[in-house]
Amino acid sequence: MQVFRFAADRVPVALFALYFALDLTVLTQATSWWLPVLWFAVGIIPKGWICAWNHHHQHLSVFRVPVLNRLLEVMYGFQTGVTSHAWFLHHVVGHHRNYTDQKLDESRWAFADGSQMNQWHYIGITVATAYTRAFEVGKRFAAQQKVFVAMAALQVGLLTLAFGFNAYNALFVLALPMLVSLATTVWATYFHHAGLYTDDHYAASYNILHAGYNWATGNLGYHTAHHLRHGLHWSLLPQYHAEIAQNIPAELYRQPGIPFVWSGTEAVIEPELAPTLAQLAQ
Repeated sequence: MQVFRFAADRVPVALFALYFALDLTVLTQATSWWLPVLWFAVGIIPKGWICAWNHHHQHLSVFRVPVLNRLLEVMYGFQTGVTSHAWFLHHVVGHHRNYTDQKLDESRWAFADGSQMNQWHYIGITVATAYTRAFEVGKRFAAQQKVFVAMAALQVGLLTLAFGFNAYNALFVLALPMLVSLATTVWATYFHHAGLYTDDHYAASYNILHAGYNWATGNLGYHTAHHLRHGLHWSLLPQYHAEIAQNIPAELYRQPGIPFVWSGTEAVIEPELAPTLAQLAQ
Protein backbone atom coordinates (compact mmCIF):
# COMPACT_ATOMS: atom_id res chain seq x y z
CA MET A 1 0.00 0.00 0.00
CA GLN A 2 1.23 3.48 -0.83
CA VAL A 3 1.50 5.43 2.42
CA PHE A 4 1.78 8.83 0.70
CA ARG A 5 -1.34 10.14 -1.00
CA PHE A 6 0.84 12.04 -3.48
CA ALA A 7 4.43 11.17 -4.36
CA ALA A 8 5.23 14.91 -4.50
CA ASP A 9 5.10 15.01 -0.70
CA ARG A 10 7.97 12.58 -0.18
CA VAL A 11 10.86 15.01 -0.61
CA PRO A 12 9.36 17.89 1.46
CA VAL A 13 8.44 15.57 4.34
CA ALA A 14 11.92 13.99 4.27
CA LEU A 15 13.56 17.42 4.38
CA PHE A 16 11.38 18.61 7.25
CA ALA A 17 12.03 15.39 9.18
CA LEU A 18 15.78 15.92 8.74
CA TYR A 19 15.37 19.50 9.93
CA PHE A 20 13.47 18.30 13.00
CA ALA A 21 16.22 15.76 13.70
CA LEU A 22 18.67 18.67 13.74
CA ASP A 23 16.33 20.53 16.11
CA LEU A 24 16.39 17.58 18.48
CA THR A 25 20.17 17.34 18.18
CA VAL A 26 20.60 20.97 19.21
CA LEU A 27 18.00 20.54 21.96
CA THR A 28 19.73 17.56 23.52
CA GLN A 29 23.40 18.20 22.71
CA ALA A 30 24.06 21.96 22.76
CA THR A 31 26.04 23.04 25.82
CA SER A 32 26.97 26.63 24.89
CA TRP A 33 24.57 29.54 25.35
CA TRP A 34 25.00 30.88 21.81
CA LEU A 35 24.28 27.78 19.72
CA PRO A 36 20.52 27.54 20.49
CA VAL A 37 20.22 31.29 19.90
CA LEU A 38 22.03 31.01 16.56
CA TRP A 39 19.92 28.00 15.59
CA PHE A 40 16.76 29.98 16.32
CA ALA A 41 17.97 32.97 14.29
CA VAL A 42 19.03 31.06 11.18
CA GLY A 43 16.06 28.70 11.26
CA ILE A 44 13.12 31.00 11.78
CA ILE A 45 12.60 31.86 8.10
CA PRO A 46 12.70 28.21 6.91
CA LYS A 47 10.26 27.31 9.68
CA GLY A 48 8.02 30.05 8.37
CA TRP A 49 7.99 28.22 5.05
CA ILE A 50 7.18 24.93 6.79
CA CYS A 51 4.04 26.65 8.11
CA ALA A 52 2.69 26.57 4.55
CA TRP A 53 3.25 22.82 4.30
CA ASN A 54 1.52 22.21 7.63
CA HIS A 55 -1.35 24.25 6.17
CA HIS A 56 -1.44 22.03 3.08
CA HIS A 57 -1.37 18.88 5.22
CA GLN A 58 -4.37 19.99 7.27
CA HIS A 59 -6.32 20.60 4.07
CA LEU A 60 -5.33 17.26 2.54
CA SER A 61 -3.42 14.88 4.80
CA VAL A 62 -0.06 13.63 3.55
CA PHE A 63 -0.41 9.99 4.57
CA ARG A 64 -3.09 7.36 4.06
CA VAL A 65 -2.28 5.93 7.51
CA PRO A 66 -3.77 7.98 10.39
CA VAL A 67 -0.97 7.28 12.90
CA LEU A 68 1.61 8.60 10.46
CA ASN A 69 -0.42 11.80 10.07
CA ARG A 70 -0.52 12.21 13.87
CA LEU A 71 3.26 11.77 14.11
CA LEU A 72 3.78 14.26 11.30
CA GLU A 73 1.53 16.72 13.11
CA VAL A 74 3.60 16.47 16.30
CA MET A 75 6.68 17.40 14.26
CA TYR A 76 4.83 20.20 12.47
CA GLY A 77 3.45 21.41 15.80
CA PHE A 78 6.95 21.98 17.14
CA GLN A 79 8.11 23.59 13.90
CA THR A 80 5.12 25.87 13.28
CA GLY A 81 3.20 26.36 16.53
CA VAL A 82 0.03 24.95 14.92
CA THR A 83 -0.86 21.58 16.42
CA SER A 84 -2.90 18.71 14.98
CA HIS A 85 -6.34 19.78 13.74
CA ALA A 86 -5.92 23.33 15.05
CA TRP A 87 -5.43 24.57 11.50
CA PHE A 88 -8.22 22.28 10.24
CA LEU A 89 -10.76 23.76 12.67
CA HIS A 90 -9.63 27.39 12.63
CA HIS A 91 -8.79 27.58 8.95
CA VAL A 92 -10.25 24.80 6.79
CA VAL A 93 -13.78 24.69 8.22
CA GLY A 94 -13.53 28.19 9.71
CA HIS A 95 -11.72 30.77 7.59
CA HIS A 96 -12.36 29.04 4.27
CA ARG A 97 -16.10 29.09 4.84
CA ASN A 98 -16.23 32.65 6.13
CA TYR A 99 -13.34 34.57 4.58
CA THR A 100 -15.59 36.90 2.57
CA ASP A 101 -17.57 37.85 5.69
CA GLN A 102 -15.52 39.82 8.20
CA LYS A 103 -18.15 39.40 10.88
CA LEU A 104 -17.69 35.61 10.81
CA ASP A 105 -14.17 34.99 9.52
CA GLU A 106 -12.01 33.23 12.13
CA SER A 107 -9.08 35.12 10.62
CA ARG A 108 -10.94 38.41 10.33
CA TRP A 109 -8.84 41.44 9.47
CA ALA A 110 -11.59 44.05 9.98
CA PHE A 111 -12.97 45.57 13.16
CA ALA A 112 -16.67 45.36 14.03
CA ASP A 113 -17.23 48.74 12.34
CA GLY A 114 -15.74 47.40 9.09
CA SER A 115 -12.47 49.32 9.21
CA GLN A 116 -9.29 47.41 8.42
CA MET A 117 -6.90 46.43 11.19
CA ASN A 118 -3.22 47.16 10.70
CA GLN A 119 -1.09 44.05 10.44
CA TRP A 120 0.29 44.23 13.98
CA HIS A 121 -3.14 44.54 15.55
CA TYR A 122 -4.36 41.65 13.42
CA ILE A 123 -1.38 39.44 14.29
CA GLY A 124 -1.75 40.12 18.00
CA ILE A 125 -5.48 39.37 18.11
CA THR A 126 -5.35 36.32 15.86
CA VAL A 127 -2.38 34.71 17.61
CA ALA A 128 -3.97 35.32 21.02
CA THR A 129 -7.30 33.80 19.95
CA ALA A 130 -6.09 31.10 17.57
CA TYR A 131 -6.68 28.14 19.86
CA THR A 132 -9.85 29.42 21.50
CA ARG A 133 -11.39 30.10 18.09
CA ALA A 134 -10.34 26.65 16.90
CA PHE A 135 -11.99 25.14 19.98
CA GLU A 136 -15.20 27.11 19.33
CA VAL A 137 -15.35 25.88 15.73
CA GLY A 138 -14.67 22.37 17.03
CA LYS A 139 -17.97 22.39 18.92
CA ARG A 140 -19.60 21.78 15.52
CA PHE A 141 -17.13 19.01 14.63
CA ALA A 142 -17.02 16.68 17.63
CA ALA A 143 -14.76 13.98 16.16
CA GLN A 144 -12.16 16.47 14.95
CA GLN A 145 -12.29 18.40 18.21
CA LYS A 146 -11.48 15.25 20.19
CA VAL A 147 -8.34 14.75 18.11
CA PHE A 148 -7.49 18.45 18.42
CA VAL A 149 -7.76 18.42 22.23
CA ALA A 150 -5.93 15.11 22.68
CA MET A 151 -3.09 16.05 20.37
CA ALA A 152 -2.75 19.54 21.88
CA ALA A 153 -2.43 17.91 25.32
CA LEU A 154 0.21 15.54 23.95
CA GLN A 155 2.11 18.46 22.40
CA VAL A 156 2.06 20.40 25.66
CA GLY A 157 3.22 17.30 27.53
CA LEU A 158 6.14 16.76 25.17
CA LEU A 159 7.10 20.43 25.36
CA THR A 160 7.00 20.22 29.16
CA LEU A 161 9.34 17.22 29.05
CA ALA A 162 11.70 19.16 26.79
CA PHE A 163 11.77 22.05 29.27
CA GLY A 164 12.40 19.60 32.06
CA PHE A 165 15.36 18.19 30.16
CA ASN A 166 16.92 21.56 29.25
CA ALA A 167 14.79 24.66 29.65
CA TYR A 168 17.22 27.05 27.95
CA ASN A 169 17.61 24.90 24.83
CA ALA A 170 13.88 24.15 24.70
CA LEU A 171 13.09 27.86 24.78
CA PHE A 172 15.16 28.67 21.69
CA VAL A 173 14.80 25.41 19.76
CA LEU A 174 11.08 24.76 20.34
CA ALA A 175 9.03 27.34 22.23
CA LEU A 176 10.13 30.60 20.61
CA PRO A 177 10.07 29.17 17.05
CA MET A 178 6.55 27.87 17.73
CA LEU A 179 5.36 31.32 18.75
CA VAL A 180 7.10 33.19 15.92
CA SER A 181 5.99 30.64 13.32
CA LEU A 182 2.39 30.88 14.50
CA ALA A 183 2.63 34.65 14.06
CA THR A 184 4.11 34.08 10.58
CA THR A 185 1.23 31.79 9.67
CA VAL A 186 -1.24 34.42 10.81
CA TRP A 187 0.54 37.21 8.93
CA ALA A 188 0.43 35.16 5.70
CA THR A 189 -3.36 35.11 5.89
CA TYR A 190 -3.41 38.89 6.34
CA PHE A 191 -1.06 39.30 3.38
CA HIS A 192 -3.33 37.22 1.15
CA HIS A 193 -6.66 38.79 2.12
CA ALA A 194 -6.58 42.05 4.09
CA GLY A 195 -8.50 44.92 2.54
CA LEU A 196 -10.44 42.85 0.01
CA TYR A 197 -14.05 43.66 0.84
CA THR A 198 -15.92 41.47 -1.62
CA ASP A 199 -18.22 38.49 -2.04
CA ASP A 200 -16.55 37.57 -5.33
CA HIS A 201 -14.26 34.59 -4.71
CA TYR A 202 -12.14 35.53 -7.73
CA ALA A 203 -11.44 38.92 -6.14
CA ALA A 204 -11.05 37.89 -2.49
CA SER A 205 -7.39 36.81 -2.47
CA TYR A 206 -4.04 38.24 -3.49
CA ASN A 207 -1.88 35.96 -5.63
CA ILE A 208 1.91 35.62 -5.75
CA LEU A 209 3.46 34.07 -8.85
CA HIS A 210 7.08 34.37 -7.69
CA ALA A 211 8.83 31.09 -8.49
CA GLY A 212 10.98 30.97 -5.35
CA TYR A 213 8.08 31.79 -3.06
CA ASN A 214 5.94 29.03 -4.52
CA TRP A 215 8.79 26.55 -4.39
CA ALA A 216 9.29 27.24 -0.68
CA THR A 217 5.61 27.31 0.25
CA GLY A 218 4.15 24.57 -1.93
CA ASN A 219 2.40 26.95 -4.33
CA LEU A 220 0.66 28.93 -1.60
CA GLY A 221 0.87 31.97 -3.86
CA TYR A 222 -1.86 30.54 -6.10
CA HIS A 223 -4.27 31.62 -3.43
CA THR A 224 -7.42 32.20 -5.42
CA ALA A 225 -7.13 28.71 -6.85
CA HIS A 226 -6.57 27.37 -3.35
CA HIS A 227 -9.73 29.04 -2.03
CA LEU A 228 -11.86 27.90 -4.94
CA ARG A 229 -10.68 24.29 -4.55
CA HIS A 230 -9.17 24.04 -1.09
CA GLY A 231 -9.03 20.24 -1.20
CA LEU A 232 -6.85 20.27 -4.30
CA HIS A 233 -3.30 19.04 -3.72
CA TRP A 234 -0.70 21.79 -3.66
CA SER A 235 1.15 20.33 -6.66
CA LEU A 236 -1.91 20.90 -8.89
CA LEU A 237 -2.58 24.52 -7.93
CA PRO A 238 -0.51 26.14 -10.76
CA GLN A 239 -2.47 24.24 -13.40
CA TYR A 240 -5.80 25.13 -11.84
CA HIS A 241 -4.71 28.76 -11.53
CA ALA A 242 -3.94 28.76 -15.24
CA GLU A 243 -7.49 27.65 -15.97
CA ILE A 244 -9.07 30.46 -13.92
CA ALA A 245 -6.46 33.22 -14.34
CA GLN A 246 -8.62 35.20 -16.77
CA ASN A 247 -11.17 35.69 -13.97
CA ILE A 248 -8.71 37.17 -11.45
CA PRO A 249 -8.35 40.99 -11.49
CA ALA A 250 -4.89 42.14 -12.52
CA GLU A 251 -4.47 44.23 -9.36
CA LEU A 252 -4.66 41.09 -7.20
CA TYR A 253 -1.13 39.97 -8.06
CA ARG A 254 1.62 41.08 -5.72
CA GLN A 255 5.27 40.48 -4.88
CA PRO A 256 6.14 38.23 -1.92
CA GLY A 257 7.79 39.34 1.29
CA ILE A 258 11.40 38.95 2.39
CA PRO A 259 13.61 37.26 1.23
CA PHE A 260 11.96 36.52 -2.12
CA VAL A 261 11.10 40.11 -2.97
CA TRP A 262 14.83 40.86 -3.20
CA SER A 263 15.15 38.79 -6.38
CA GLY A 264 12.32 40.59 -8.17
CA THR A 265 11.70 37.67 -10.55
CA GLU A 266 8.38 35.99 -11.19
CA ALA A 267 7.22 32.85 -12.93
CA VAL A 268 3.90 33.18 -14.74
CA ILE A 269 2.03 30.25 -16.24
CA GLU A 270 0.13 31.30 -19.34
CA PRO A 271 -3.33 29.68 -19.41
CA GLU A 272 -3.01 28.51 -22.99
CA LEU A 273 0.31 26.75 -22.28
CA ALA A 274 -0.55 24.98 -19.05
CA PRO A 275 -1.96 21.45 -18.98
CA THR A 276 -5.51 21.18 -17.70
CA LEU A 277 -6.39 19.09 -14.66
CA ALA A 278 -8.22 16.69 -16.94
CA GLN A 279 -5.02 16.17 -18.94
CA LEU A 280 -3.01 15.63 -15.75
CA ALA A 281 -5.47 13.01 -14.59
CA GLN A 282 -5.05 10.93 -17.76
